[in-house]
Amino acid sequence: MKICIYGRPGIGSQAELTEGIISILIKGGHTVSMHRPYYDFMRTQAKLPLSVECIESGKELLGNTDFLFSIGGDGTLLDTIFLVKESNVPVVGINAGRLGFLASISRENLEMAIESLAKGHFALDPRTLLRLETNHPIFEGESIALNEFTIHKKETSSMITIHTYLNGEYLNSYWADGIMISTPTGSTGYNLSCGGPIIVPQSESFVITPIAPHNLTVRPIVVSDKNVISLEVEGRSQHFMATLDSRSATIDSSYQLAVRKESFNINLVRLNSENFLNTLRKKLNWGLDTRN
Repeated sequence: MKICIYGRPGIGSQAELTEGIISILIKGGHTVSMHRPYYDFMRTQAKLPLSVECIESGKELLGNTDFLFSIGGDGTLLDTIFLVKESNVPVVGINAGRLGFLASISRENLEMAIESLAKGHFALDPRTLLRLETNHPIFEGESIALNEFTIHKKETSSMITIHTYLNGEYLNSYWADGIMISTPTGSTGYNLSCGGPIIVPQSESFVITPIAPHNLTVRPIVVSDKNVISLEVEGRSQHFMATLDSRSATIDSSYQLAVRKESFNINLVRLNSENFLNTLRKKLNWGLDTRN
């Protein structure tokens, strides 16, 4: 197999884990490469084998990589979408963090997981991405997200008003601290914390979740991902916070915002021993009597 390793530079506690992964892969006869920033960082933490190559951009993945290993937590895996993009290289999430809905392979199961990949004992789990379109540039590079897009109040305790439309048809004006548009993948993240529903990955839907709404009758709503969701925001403050997964930027009421489904998916690797329902039960302790 041809494996590319991706991680966030600066996290020294992951160096030992990365060394272990490289050792297992090379002993198994697999080819290993690393994304340049993480490669440069790991060279300061460990002596990398000479056979480990370095890639500069996602274009080098095409035809040269069977799997991209994301080492870290769910946040690290979210970053990989800008490297993978339309290449369709499957992403394997290796959990060096805590909860890990997306990065689900633990340190203890590494050798078993790599053996399963080599034998083809896995499935590809395509995940929907959303795209943000605006009349003024906000985020540098690709305006895509795997989890969610949010608008939130900034520098004030006052609520904001978000006028929301589906395919140009008026839906509602939300008086709230903010609003979130989440993919099924993102439904187990910030959306869940804000009282939104969990959406199974292949449901072909978005969930619109108000953040601390003023009216108690306002609840999250699930809509088809074939809709274009348009937003206009206003409030006492002149500035608002916009986030796209882990990226954030300040905007004002002159921005016109639209969220739609991206034309391509990202493929996550799921081992045959795992599935979405198993992950939910394990991470959320479903089916367990936790009473003392």
